Amino acid sequence: MSRHSVILGTGSALPSKRVTNAELAERVDTSDEWIVARTGIQARHIAGDGETTASLATEAARKALSEAGISAAEVGLIVLATATPDQTFPASATKVQTALGIDDCIAFDVAAVCTGFLYALSVADNMLKGGMADYALVIGSETFSRILDWEDRTTCVLFGDGAGAILLKAEDTEDRGILATRLHADGRHNDLLYVDGGVSTTGSVGKLRMKGKEVFRHAVVNLANVLNEVLDATGHKPEEVDWVVPHQANKRILDATAKKLGLDPARVVVTVDQHANTSAASVPLALDVAVRDGRIKKGDLLVLEAMGGGFTWGAAVVRY
Repeated sequence: MSRHSVILGTGSALPSKRVTNAELAERVDTSDEWIVARTGIQARHIAGDGETTASLATEAARKALSEAGISAAEVGLIVLATATPDQTFPASATKVQTALGIDDCIAFDVAAVCTGFLYALSVADNMLKGGMADYALVIGSETFSRILDWEDRTTCVLFGDGAGAILLKAEDTEDRGILATRLHADGRHNDLLYVDGGVSTTGSVGKLRMKGKEVFRHAVVNLANVLNEVLDATGHKPEEVDWVVPHQANKRILDATAKKLGLDPARVVVTVDQHANTSAASVPLALDVAVRDGRIKKGDLLVLEAMGGGFTWGAAVVRY
């Protein structure tokens, strides 16, 4: 028996405002056909007044706690992955902590853009295994709509807002929970996907900039490599995987990665069509959708994966 971080509950939250491609085409020079053909995206949710990264994260966290049947008071660790925090500081995780009524726990943010949830998951897993807490909330939450250039039709159509959360518990078990994680970063590719602002450079938030074709090329290669790497670490083969829960950036990336690994596309959870790219929120949001609609069941072998600006990329093997 060894100590593993087991997923007890999942939760997600979406802003109330849903925007279809047709609605977006009324304000941007684009069309539903153009967006669907290139990305698979049909709609996205956009945060309104009073909806923030922390408020969405809190809603997702409450749902994960409810599903697990665990009170917030038992949570000893909150790790929130986001590139769009409510404030420069303090960490948005502390706002979630306060909203949940937790007086004292470890709470901090992790910034690794679209790979943020995988980074947060790995950090929380190691902290639980090290005895820092018994229960941890791992959350990905974003309000990317607030850093988009709505005049740039090549990027603004790709992203949406939302949050996803999981509740982890440290348990002594053989083959359940997080079995392995693998993380990478290569900062040489900064100029392919970045935000053109920052506290210590421009003093402004800035807007998202991306060179889509180059990102696509790197994503397919990096994701296939890290998926093989993390499976090798556990001794599992691709054909043993019940579900792949990927970062929801682009349907073509999902298809190309599955083909490169010889994975059955029917075993890839896809939510990008309804949520667009929600950055650090996309993996836990997709996980919650597949858990709640009954696709993912206890005992299933899952692979979670993502790649984002930096570049950062990573994957995890989980026995649900």
